[in-house]
Amino acid sequence: MGVTAFHRRRHHSHSRLIPAISAVSGALLLLFAVFSFLAPSPTDHEHLRQHLVLNNGVVNAGVSAFRVPTSGGRLDRDIWKSKRAKFYYGCSNASKTFVEAQSITVPKRYLLIVTSGGLNQQRTGLFDPNLLYPTLEQITDAVVAARILNATLVVPKLDQKSFWKDASNFSEIFDVEWFISHLAKDVKIIKELPRRGGKIWTPYTMRVPRKCSAKCYQSRVLPNLLKKHSLWVDMVRTGSMGRVVFELAFYMKFHITGFADILLLPASVQMHKAFCLGARSLLIPAVQLTKFDYRLSNKLDKDLQKLRCRVNYHALKFTDPIIEMGERLVHRMRMRSKHYVALHLRFEPDMLAFSGCYYGGGDKERIELGAIRKRWKTLHGSNPDRGRRQGKCPLTPEEVGLMLRALGYGKDVHIYVASGEVYRGEETLAPLKVLFPNFYSKDTLASKEELEPFAAFSSRMAALDFLVCDESDVFVTNNNGNMAKILAGRRRYNGHKPTIRPNAKKLYRLFLNRVNMTWEAFASGVRTYQRGFMGEPMELRPGRGAFHENPATCVCEDIEAKEKMELGPRKLGKDAESATRKDVSEVVDDQNDNDDEPEWSDPDDYDDQNAPLGKGLFNGTGSDDDTFLSEEPELEDMLSD
Repeated sequence: MGVTAFHRRRHHSHSRLIPAISAVSGALLLLFAVFSFLAPSPTDHEHLRQHLVLNNGVVNAGVSAFRVPTSGGRLDRDIWKSKRAKFYYGCSNASKTFVEAQSITVPKRYLLIVTSGGLNQQRTGLFDPNLLYPTLEQITDAVVAARILNATLVVPKLDQKSFWKDASNFSEIFDVEWFISHLAKDVKIIKELPRRGGKIWTPYTMRVPRKCSAKCYQSRVLPNLLKKHSLWVDMVRTGSMGRVVFELAFYMKFHITGFADILLLPASVQMHKAFCLGARSLLIPAVQLTKFDYRLSNKLDKDLQKLRCRVNYHALKFTDPIIEMGERLVHRMRMRSKHYVALHLRFEPDMLAFSGCYYGGGDKERIELGAIRKRWKTLHGSNPDRGRRQGKCPLTPEEVGLMLRALGYGKDVHIYVASGEVYRGEETLAPLKVLFPNFYSKDTLASKEELEPFAAFSSRMAALDFLVCDESDVFVTNNNGNMAKILAGRRRYNGHKPTIRPNAKKLYRLFLNRVNMTWEAFASGVRTYQRGFMGEPMELRPGRGAFHENPATCVCEDIEAKEKMELGPRKLGKDAESATRKDVSEVVDDQNDNDDEPEWSDPDDYDDQNAPLGKGLFNGTGSDDDTFLSEEPELEDMLSD
């Protein structure tokens, strides 16, 4: 009886316990399912959302062995300069065979250009420091194009039709008198087209192919100069001067070569022969080239390449107010620290949308950047994972900071940042500021009153950033855009000051897997992959990349000084003495051919799909060998800036 009662009670207690266990288990399973649904799925980009925090002098990234030190560590190199830089110097003087402009310039032959600001400047409403840099390149190439055509160059017009409505003209950004006088022996330059009979002339407008060679200019632009197009012909064609004068202009344009030819005109026109003779003297051969970005080949003869350097590195000088404010900003950085790093940060919403890259922001990021991406109607669908694997995605501010720390730059290093609108603002910049709290920009170094004369003009504000970056001990960029290319070339020419370009194709995997490695392993990987991307002499083979980025023709090597350092003092023979200095362009170093470097893409380089082609002989795209290509360049062949 007692045993039976015991079993009955135990069975009753089990019958109550089983439903309870089932209920608890069901609740746990339900909670697990809810959390699994809400939690973001792991992707290659989740590492981008890990924020850094400072803990006991060490910066931690997540819960792992990856602990970022506050110091740059001890390296076997000087992080502020290159040992080999002293053996290289800029050399852009013209050769003895380069004839002076006075001897070759054809009278009354004029070339004009209008610079192009690029889509990014036309589409966005916030300051972007890339606005200035395509202008520098286009002005430089305009001078060379005028030399090729034996024409007089009219001071270039700057793009004033973009979204910015920046009304600055050439003389408000650059010292125009210096520009004209410094290049007087190379190209004749005037401030504006001459007037004829008190009238302002408008030249014939056309567009040249991309990467147009010297032969291309002579075959496509020169015939238009020889045809002597003028506003007078256009006015007669469309104005109120009547059919008779239209016929007069038509026959003048194609038939009249002398006074006697007037007798060959129709009877209705002969009565105007006196007017015809007067009008002939008003004809002026002038051509204006529009959309002038990337319209000159990289492959020119040595003297033309050196002319490019004389323009870019000597003749183009900012106005005194810009230089004075720029020097003030540099001085304030130097007062804070003996050395400083300048970072050009391309992380604007437009830039990210154009790249098609994903940075771990979930649906909100995809929707925001996807809406912006629709502005470029011909862009194909993006593949974010492939873009990052190929190194085509700009580094995040955090990744730039980690790269710099791995390269030896500690927490005490002062950083000047030149950037436009950073996507998600302070949230995005926070990890970089934790790594480098000495964080400055022109807005933090100068008062509003000091910047007021420049603030309403995006190009002048960009010029200030350019000066501070150019004077920095180390320049670094998170992608290889227009500003990075222009400054990289300038810094090579002026002594090979360290210029760090991220090897994004190789760094990608390090950033992705960093939580699973030690800091030492990560830093060692960064230093290995960045060899060849630090601005050292001979990193790029001559002819590789854009000339403005790699002006090898204009960089010479002091062979004698280099040999003395490497081998010690020794007696040099006559043959050695004659070769103590030589152009870097004559040297080819296969070991420095960086195949890891990606071909970047940049909205600033992408043609406006709605822009008119203009009038001209040819509206396609020319390669360096002057063969026909599509007007739309492949995205992989562009960046820039």
